[in-house]
Amino acid sequence: MYDAGSASEIGTSTPAMQRVRGAARIGFSQVSGKTRLQDLYQSGSAKVRLPKTYDEPATAVLINTAGGLTGGDRLDYEVTIGAEAHAIVTTQAAERAYRSLGTCAEVTNRLSIDTGAALEWLPQETILFDNSSVSRKITADLSGNARLLALESVVLGRAAMGERLNKVFFKDCWRIRRDGQLVFADDVRLSGNPEDFFKGFATGDGDQAMATLLDCCPDAEDRLAKARASLVSLPHPAAQCAASAWNGHLVIRFLAADSRILRLLLMAFLEHYRSARLPRVWHC
Repeated sequence: MYDAGSASEIGTSTPAMQRVRGAARIGFSQVSGKTRLQDLYQSGSAKVRLPKTYDEPATAVLINTAGGLTGGDRLDYEVTIGAEAHAIVTTQAAERAYRSLGTCAEVTNRLSIDTGAALEWLPQETILFDNSSVSRKITADLSGNARLLALESVVLGRAAMGERLNKVFFKDCWRIRRDGQLVFADDVRLSGNPEDFFKGFATGDGDQAMATLLDCCPDAEDRLAKARASLVSLPHPAAQCAASAWNGHLVIRFLAADSRILRLLLMAFLEHYRSARLPRVWHC
């Protein structure tokens, strides 16, 4: 029998929205003096591609086939680098965080690097659109003299499109451990109108594109001179950059007016500091 009351209630209820669920796991190990793929798992919207590399470290490219993130989405990535291996993990393109209806998109990155190994975590930028909400966490476990070179960059809107953001929520949490001991922790939390919390001289001075680079290795202090020399030669002197090193960590902060300038800065710095070209996806 037709129930008019039930039909009315169903018609006015909020529909359950489909949400992204993606997980990927990549493992590399050294075999006969070469870094080779040992483990690969992917599900949902999280995909991994392994381009051929010649005389370069093994490279994995992460892809979110959903085309972006919105509230309630979840992506989980796990990377393991075996002893003496060397690999680069990057992304196919910039990640985009779109308008949220109230819940938060969650991105979790778990990294594990064994003794004598090196991981270069070099994703392209994350673009936050108006009313986006993202919580991201990076945890890394290093053994012995393992090295982690990690970059994360964030852009608030697209300046070239005349976009202005009225409200965003972004939380970024880094936890790095060496031999089980916490050695580096960094937290960023942005909530509200970016024009308000970035207008101060000590909080960006109006710039709305930023990046953090961490080089976690036993000889980090010895790399500081090269890092600062690389910063001096950057193509946009108006951008703000600073580097410091202590207790086996080298940290560099970048601030720029827009994503184009920030990207040019990062590409120039990374290729000079690493003495190697970036993965091809960075040049597309």
